[in-house]
Amino acid sequence: MPTGTIVCAVCIVIGGLLGAALGDSVKEETKETLTMIFGLCSMLIGLVSIPFLKNLPVVVLSVIVGTLTGRAVKLGDGVKSGLMKLTRGFCSEDYITIAVLFCVSGGGYYGALVEGVSGEHSILLAKAVMEFFTAMIFACTMKKSVALLGAPQLIVHLLIFFLARWIYPLCTPDMIADFKACGGLLTIAAGFRLLKLKNFPTADMIPSLVIVMPISWLWSSLIMPLLG
Repeated sequence: MPTGTIVCAVCIVIGGLLGAALGDSVKEETKETLTMIFGLCSMLIGLVSIPFLKNLPVVVLSVIVGTLTGRAVKLGDGVKSGLMKLTRGFCSEDYITIAVLFCVSGGGYYGALVEGVSGEHSILLAKAVMEFFTAMIFACTMKKSVALLGAPQLIVHLLIFFLARWIYPLCTPDMIADFKACGGLLTIAAGFRLLKLKNFPTADMIPSLVIVMPISWLWSSLIMPLLG
């Protein structure tokens, strides 16, 4: 039962609807303060994931190649276009940031993967707490469009959950570790965007999460033996 996956999506929907209802009753100063806290928490989640890293060259190469791939296929533009259709034209930089944070973060992917294999949902439940408040605060200005993000997140995480039984047995501990570290970097990038310190192309960086595992396997199985 994908308990954590469902709870995460429900928290986004409830938080988004609650924030839309609160609207202007939440002071702007409070919104800005909490947004900074969420950005800081996002960076913390990313930093906690990075120490799991096993092969630094693998993660660096994955992020570079993955981002260049995303840029080449204009993935960021595609995500933005899809979100605009989903929200009937409403789409801002902040909205794209939280969409990436909700739907394609490394922590979410890893949590859904673990839940699919072992039934352990604590990772996703912890993520759900943060996402509830994040959705609520952003929905104060973005209204019910934030609640809509619960649907794509549920679809993405359910796909990973049901594919986990096939994927996980093929993964080595090093592959999982490098995946978590790569996801941590993307989560930190999302934190930078939330803090408005640097506008990282987080959507274009998504392919990094797809290629990091095969690159990690190639590195450990073929390259490292050659290097002695």
